[in-house]
Amino acid sequence: MESLIEYIAKSLVDDPEQVRVSRRNAGSSVIVELRVAQEDTGRVIGKGGHVANAMRSLLKVYEDGPKARRIILKIM
Repeated sequence: MESLIEYIAKSLVDDPEQVRVSRRNAGSSVIVELRVAQEDTGRVIGKGGHVANAMRSLLKVYEDGPKARRIILKIM
């Protein structure tokens, strides 16, 4: 899951060395934190949030199943 988000983010940003992805459990949810350089934040979020929403959709599909948990993508 983290590697997918990292791959997408590194493909979008100008400074791929600054991309960091971490995951932590928070009860029945999973929080995926994506950190990028400040000047690349807009590229990862996308116009109207379309890129960020697409990544959230991919995470939802990835986690979908009998023990599906809510996934939260935080972009910082």
